[in-house]
Amino acid sequence: MKKTVRIAAIAAALLVAGASSAFAMSVAEAKAQCIVGEQYDGYLGFANEAAADEALKREVRGINQQRRTAYEGLAQRNGVSVDVTAALTAEKLMNQAPSGQCIRDQSGWRKK
Repeated sequence: MKKTVRIAAIAAALLVAGASSAFAMSVAEAKAQCIVGEQYDGYLGFANEAAADEALKREVRGINQQRRTAYEGLAQRNGVSVDVTAALTAEKLMNQAPSGQCIRDQSGWRKK
């Protein structure tokens, strides 16, 4: 279990580092407005897709592609599935989401 927790910590660090790209500001704003949020599957999703413009949708797709690549590498190095790696990271990211942001757990979207 310690190994899987370490995987989640490493993945979360990679994702946070990746979030400092040029896209981070608009995604961060979208998170603050509950347009975008963290999901239980380890990827960003749209809590309010109607409020997202095409540029934001492209940014979210790009971040999710980066996450998938990071999950694949971590999973391969640690001998676990991509889904396990993504789910462990999702749990950490959802727990770290500030109050007021939206997250999507197994029961649906909710404001934290």
